[in-house]
Amino acid sequence: MGTVAVREQKVQTVQEIASKIREAKSTVLTDYRGLTVAQVTELRKLCRDAGVEFKVYKNKLAQRATAEVGVTELDEYLVGPTAIAFAEDEVTAAKILNDFSKSNDKLELKGGIVDGKVMGEAELKELASLPPREGLVSMLLSVLQAPVRNFALAVKAVSDKQEEEA
Repeated sequence: MGTVAVREQKVQTVQEIASKIREAKSTVLTDYRGLTVAQVTELRKLCRDAGVEFKVYKNKLAQRATAEVGVTELDEYLVGPTAIAFAEDEVTAAKILNDFSKSNDKLELKGGIVDGKVMGEAELKELASLPPREGLVSMLLSVLQAPVRNFALAVKAVSDKQEEEA
């Protein structure tokens, strides 16, 4: 491969990373050093099944992409072996990676971007502990329904009492 072809391939990779950072709701950077091939394969499968892309890029190319996207705050996490997970929602990537790291202590969450906000490891772990979106929606609905349910029970109690008196 000639120098021009290699340079062109690097430019394409930078464009690919930049595009994925822009399009993803969350981008999580991990250190996978020490994981076995079997563990990495298992992690990739978990990610793929959940619609999360998990890929290894050279840090220099990723740093060029962060500069292009305007999120150079991520560069401090682009040190050492780095794999990047891209997800279409805010929680899934952090949740899968955090859960996997509990049983495979070699995987470390470094940092990432969630909805345009750069987060460190602690914030990502906190995010990962949230219930999935469906769980949050159901919790919200039950909170919203409670006053209506209580009002309905009160009206029924008044109605029952009036029937008893009559």
